[in-house]
Order: sequence, then structure tokens, then C-alpha cells
Amino acid sequence: MFSLTSRAYRPMLKPSTLKIARPLRLMPNWSKFKPIEQPAGFIVETVNEAYKPPAPNAYEGSNHWIYDRIITTAMIPLVMTPFVAGVDYPVIDATFSTLLLIHCHAGFKSCIIDYIPKRVYGVWYGVACKLLTLGTCVSMYGIYVLETANNGLFELIRSIWAA
Repeated sequence: MFSLTSRAYRPMLKPSTLKIARPLRLMPNWSKFKPIEQPAGFIVETVNEAYKPPAPNAYEGSNHWIYDRIITTAMIPLVMTPFVAGVDYPVIDATFSTLLLIHCHAGFKSCIIDYIPKRVYGVWYGVACKLLTLGTCVSMYGIYVLETANNGLFELIRSIWAA
């Protein structure tokens, strides 16, 4: 006799006999992709327990913001140079394009850290970071092609503006 209420449709025999169950489950385990349950107010033990900060990471901490400020400050004269001196300097164009890509990577990484926290989303945090790194690498190749095959980013902007 079969019990249609059980999930795997296991044959049910008398209690004294052996039960046969399906040995292989074909449905994947999706539980690792679900958000991790958080206690109220993220209080892990009791309210009186000491706060345990996460492990320090210099790049994602204060150094991240220092590097971002240096890159942003360096981009200011590089943006104005083509308007003053013309677009005939490929080194300035390549430097600006690379700094802009690093600046965008840092900004999107900050968004991932803020809106997809590792403590809540677990696996998805790593997936988002890896996709961001992949997109940055593909964009770096695109900058290389733009600088070698064409005349660079500023020339592209100038041709679009003139069209």
C-alpha cells in the first residue's frame, strides 16, 4: 500500500517489516541560497553580552576611503585636460579611463557591502562580489580595446557630441 500524503511516495509496509525509501533525491538543496535568519535587533546571545566586531579588513575599512578620495581627486584635472589641451594625449585618456573604472568598482563594492551584507545573504554576497570583479575585468579589456583600436574615451565622447 502506498501513502499519497508523504512527499516521496514511499511504500509503507507493516511496522514489523522493512521500510523502503527513495535513496536518491533529485531535487537540489536550495536552503543555502535563502537569506540567513537574523535574531531581532541582531542580538545573538543576550543583551548584556559584549559586542564582537567583525575581523578587521584594511582594504574595506579606512584605506578603502583614502584610496577612493585619492582617485577622485586625481580624476578632476584629468577630466579638464582634454578640453584645455585637446584629445591628442592617449596616456591621459587611458589613465582617466582606468581611474574611472576603479572609482566605479569601489562605488559598486560599497553598494554590495551595504545592501547585500554577508551576515544576512551569505552566498549571494560572494556571488555579487565575483560578478562585480568579472564585470570590472571585462570593462578593463574594453578600455584596452578602446585605447588601442580606436582613439580612446575622449575621442569617443567627442564624436558622439559632434554627431
